[in-house]
Amino acid sequence: MASITRRRFGVFTAAAVALGAAVGLSAQAAQAETVLRVIPHADLKNVDPIWTTAYITRNHGYMVYDTLFAMDENLEPQPQMVDTWEVSEDGLTWTFVLRDGLTWHDGTPVTAEDCVASLQRWGARDGMGQKLMDTVASLEATDEKTIVLTLSEPYGLVLESIGKISSNVPFMMPKRLADTDPFEQVPEIVGSGPFMFSQEDWVPGSKVVYLRNENYNPREEAPSAAAGGKLAQVDRVEWLYIPDQTTALNALLNGEVDYWEQPPVDLVPILQQNSDIVVEVLDPLGNQGMLRMNHLHPPFDNEKVRQAVVAAVNQETYMLAAIGDPEYFDICTSLYACGSPLETTAGADLLVNPSKETAMKLLEEGGYDGTPVVILQATDIPVLNAASLVTAQTLRDIGMEVELQAMDWATLTSRRAVQDPVVDGGWNVFHTWWIGGDISNPVTHTGLSTGGTERAWFGWPDDPKLEELRDAFSKETDPDVQKALADEVHARALQVVTHANFGTWFNPVAYRSNVSGLIKSPVQFFWNVSKN
Repeated sequence: MASITRRRFGVFTAAAVALGAAVGLSAQAAQAETVLRVIPHADLKNVDPIWTTAYITRNHGYMVYDTLFAMDENLEPQPQMVDTWEVSEDGLTWTFVLRDGLTWHDGTPVTAEDCVASLQRWGARDGMGQKLMDTVASLEATDEKTIVLTLSEPYGLVLESIGKISSNVPFMMPKRLADTDPFEQVPEIVGSGPFMFSQEDWVPGSKVVYLRNENYNPREEAPSAAAGGKLAQVDRVEWLYIPDQTTALNALLNGEVDYWEQPPVDLVPILQQNSDIVVEVLDPLGNQGMLRMNHLHPPFDNEKVRQAVVAAVNQETYMLAAIGDPEYFDICTSLYACGSPLETTAGADLLVNPSKETAMKLLEEGGYDGTPVVILQATDIPVLNAASLVTAQTLRDIGMEVELQAMDWATLTSRRAVQDPVVDGGWNVFHTWWIGGDISNPVTHTGLSTGGTERAWFGWPDDPKLEELRDAFSKETDPDVQKALADEVHARALQVVTHANFGTWFNPVAYRSNVSGLIKSPVQFFWNVSKN
C-alpha cells in the first residue's frame, strides 16, 4: 500500500522551468518590495470563509479579516478587535466595546452594527455558532462601538464560540456584505485584517495576492497563535498554487518560493539534505482524517451500511499509504483530538478492532443491494488522494461497488455541498481532515452536528438524540459532567456514524532559511513572518 504515495525525485520538469521563468520575472519587477511566496495546500476557489469550511478559505480569511476574539497558543480566547467587555452577574448579558481606530479596507470605520450582522451570518452557518444563537435572546449594537449579546439562559462557551480558531471562523465584515444570504458567497472581499485581497491579481487555479494593509491597527501584545499583535512584515504575500509535488519541491529548493505549507512526508528527506531549507512541525495538535458519508442517499442512508464502513477502516493501512513515516502519524480512534482532555474510546469498538468479517456481516444486515458508491477523490492533496484510494479498495474488499471520481480539492469543496441524488451530481463519500483545535469537544466539532439538511455539515446526518446531548454539553459547567456527556456524544456519534476517523498525523512545513517569525499554531498565519 505504501507504493501509493512513493515517488522519486525527478529532474527539473518543463513545468518547473516555466514556473521559474515566471517567478524570476516577477521577482525582478518586485525588487523594491518584500514578497513572501507561498505554496498553499490547495487552490483558492471559494473566497467566503462563512460559506465554506475549507481550510484554504479559512486561511484566506485570516489574511483579510479580523475577529472579535482569538485563541492564543493555549487555545484560550483573548480579545482581538474588542477592547473591553463585561458580563452581568447572572451570566446572561455580555457587553463588548470595540477598539479605537478599526477601519475596513475601503476606508470606512468598523462599527458595532457591522459586527452584529457578521455574528448573525456566522451563527446561521457554523455548528458552534448555531448552538450559541439557540440561546441568544437578542444581539444588538447600542452605539457605534458597543455590542450587547443577551442570552435566554446561561451558556458556557460564549467566548470560545466567538473566538474559535478554525472553520467557520467568526470573521467580521462590513454590514453591507454580512447581510448577504449565508448560503450564498459574499460578492466582494473587504475585511479589516493585516492584509488586503488583491482582486485584480487573483488568477484562480494559479495565484492569489495579498497586499499589506498600511492602515491596520495591531494590538500591542506579542503574537500568540491567532491572538496578539498581527504585524505584516512583508509588503506582499503571493500564494502560488503548484499541484505537482515535484515542481513544488524544485521551486522551494531553487529559491523561487519561500514556504511550502504541506510537503509530502516522503519528500522530507530530500528537503532536509539542503542546508538552506528548514523543515519542522508547527502544529502541536496534528490533524485527524475524516471519512464522510452522505446520509441522504443510498447506500449510506442505512445505519448498518455506515457501520460496516467504520468496521472496515484500518487506520494503520490509511496512515502508511497517506503519510508513510510513522514518525509523523499516530493510531488513535477518538473522534476528539488525540491528546486533548476529552479523548475517549467510548463506543469505538468497531474502530478499535477493525474487521473485514464484521464489516461484511453488517453490510448483509443492512441489506446492501450493490448500489455503487461514488467517492470524490481530491487528486491534488496527497493525503486525501491516498485515503480515497484506500477507501475504494477497502469497500471493494467487503463487497461494495465503487466509483472513484477524480477532481481537485477546490472543485470537491463545491461538489460536496450538492444535496442532489448521486445520478444528478451528488456524492456518497469524500475525505477531509480537521485540525485538533476544531475537534476538541462536542460543540466545536462541526462533524458531530446532526441537524439534518438545515444545520448539519456536508453529509447531513440527522439525529435529534445526539443534538440533545451536544446541547446538554454546551450548557454544563461541571467538568466531570461535561466529560461524561462528551463520552455519550462520542458513543452516539459512532452508533449513527457521523463519520469515521482514518488516523492522526502531523504535517511538517518547509521554508527557506531566510524566512523567520513563523507562529506555532494549528493554523498557519503569515503576519509576523519576515524575509531577509
